[in-house]
Amino acid sequence: MWFRKAAVILFIGIVAELAGIVAMSSWIGGWPTFGLLLLGAVLGAMLARSEGRKSWEEARRLLQAGQAPGHAVLDGLCVVAGGLLLVVPGFLSDIVGITLLLPFTRPMYRVWMFLWLERKFRSGSLRIYRGPFGR
Repeated sequence: MWFRKAAVILFIGIVAELAGIVAMSSWIGGWPTFGLLLLGAVLGAMLARSEGRKSWEEARRLLQAGQAPGHAVLDGLCVVAGGLLLVVPGFLSDIVGITLLLPFTRPMYRVWMFLWLERKFRSGSLRIYRGPFGR
């Protein structure tokens, strides 16, 4: 069942991205649209790299201080998702990707992810098992 929902959402997303690209190219032209998409991917990769480094350092600092790095891990997931969305060609994915990468908009996604994970853990639909090398 979840596969069909994901396929429908993916299809709608692809159609929306293509419609946005076509609309933008008819508005400003094909080459400028291509340039904007390329610029978004390059700047997004640079922003993802710098923000990812900050999240990694924060997680390491918290672990060294003996604290749980929960927020830093969720920030890292947001940065990875944002970076991936910026590499995907399209303007809608770029908007969501940028908001995932910016430090002042990321907390809203982090709260949503935390609540989603909490709901999954409480319902028992998400469990964490120790791997073969766990203690």
